[in-house]
Amino acid sequence: MGKRRHAAERRKTRPAVLGGMIAVVVGGAGAGVYALYDGGASADERTTAAHRTVKTGPLSAAEVRTASTRFLTAWQHGKVAEAAAATDDPSAAGSLLTGLTKDAHLTNVTLAPKAAKGAVVPFDVKATLAYQGLAKPLAYGSSLTVVRRTSDGAPLVDWHPAVVHPELKDGDTLVTGESGTPPVKALDREGGEITAARYPSLGTVLDGLREKYGKTAGGKAGVELRVVRGKASKAAKLSDKTLAELSEGTPGTVRTTLSPALQKAAEEQVDKRARASVVVLRPSTGEILAVANNGHGFNTAFQGSLAPGSTMKVITSSLLIDKGLASVDKRHPCPKTFTFGGWKFHNDDDFEIKGGTFRASFARSCNTAFISQAKKLKNDDLTKQAQQVFGLSMNNWAIGVPTFDGSVPVQSAAQMAASLIGQGGVRMNPLNMASVAATVESGTFRQPYLVAPSVDHRTLATASRTLSAKTLSQLRELMRYTAASGTAAEAMAGLGPDYGAKTGSAEVDGQKKPNGWFTAYKGDLAAAGVVQAGGHGGDTAGPIVAKLLKLGS
Repeated sequence: MGKRRHAAERRKTRPAVLGGMIAVVVGGAGAGVYALYDGGASADERTTAAHRTVKTGPLSAAEVRTASTRFLTAWQHGKVAEAAAATDDPSAAGSLLTGLTKDAHLTNVTLAPKAAKGAVVPFDVKATLAYQGLAKPLAYGSSLTVVRRTSDGAPLVDWHPAVVHPELKDGDTLVTGESGTPPVKALDREGGEITAARYPSLGTVLDGLREKYGKTAGGKAGVELRVVRGKASKAAKLSDKTLAELSEGTPGTVRTTLSPALQKAAEEQVDKRARASVVVLRPSTGEILAVANNGHGFNTAFQGSLAPGSTMKVITSSLLIDKGLASVDKRHPCPKTFTFGGWKFHNDDDFEIKGGTFRASFARSCNTAFISQAKKLKNDDLTKQAQQVFGLSMNNWAIGVPTFDGSVPVQSAAQMAASLIGQGGVRMNPLNMASVAATVESGTFRQPYLVAPSVDHRTLATASRTLSAKTLSQLRELMRYTAASGTAAEAMAGLGPDYGAKTGSAEVDGQKKPNGWFTAYKGDLAAAGVVQAGGHGGDTAGPIVAKLLKLGS
């Protein structure tokens, strides 16, 4: 009764409603800090009820309010153990929440929940960042999700580091102190400063440049709050990220290859399509001229790992021509379907080309024309072609910031056949596929780069061989014909005659529309783009790529 009487006395204070939750101003040392109460049963009563039954089914609004309030109240008052116990992973939650005071040096934390959206509760965080006599206010938004505990059905906060801050991934921490890595001032190829405010897509690129060149570019470190990446994030090639500065460091200078005009245009183009990404580079040198993503939280253009669909047929065609299994003007089968390895492969809308050439099959992106050759190939043929000619799938590119360098694993049976048309285990991003188009245009693989290798004397990746003149000329003709009369013709209209292109659509499990791909070159420019869940590449990524090729020509 003593506990209940005490609780009742506390509730005599007049409450205010915040986002559907009860907020009460706490007096004394905590003046101005909101304490959140759910008005539900006591802990003893909830525990007893849990023993009686395991509750299932959708969470009620009251359960979401109760669980989120319990967690936020405890966190706000520095009761780490209580806050952690209100989650489904007390150990991980306790460790990260403890670090907010110990490592991040956050004080005076206040949390203001907003109206719940189902089981998701958004909330605002305000705190003071204080370190060695320096102090600065910090404010940001986050959210949590309430789930049922499997054992008893109790509502708990689904723990993820992003609950604490949306920039955090599993294993990451927040740290305030001297950064250790001085900031950098990144410049475009014309000497203009590159900022995330001017080019939103380049936030992750700037993080990568600082991590790579901060200690050697001549700057001095400042004091800041930053995300320090854990093992999983490092494996994903994510860079540390600055969230707030207490004292500015002195930046060093790093010059990039980016074109301000093309970068601006790339940003504008991807903003026209949800989940769009694009890369533009110069085939004769490998210089990256532009990189942009519609979503700014992850650099899909450089680090994405997506099935490239029929754009992969550029590499596959080079392999088939090399081996004498295809030739531009020779007859080549394109049936409606073809079965290999127990899988039945289809063309789009089950079209077929009777008595057609390989040129026609490539231009219309006939899947079965490629699948039908699988029985004549070894399991590692495509992998070797990608590595030895196009410099892919060796994890050794050094462009100046983190990248995913494509993956063409050795596979067998149906998966090997699927790889020929850019499905199966093949994974690429726009940087990789722009490089493929550049290799065809120039005849030689030149590893793309964002910072000249002379800056830090690094060694660029190379390919062990080039295509024969016969194969190269046929590959260029296939891409030229596709740009002029095939699936890429509408997007590439008016850009000829020194051009080539290939469209692609990559099916993704659980996704209604495929990812739309497009890779092309025009003169000494090559580009590739993807629009995730966009549909056919010629209609989605194609206009983005073509616009940039036209602008840069």
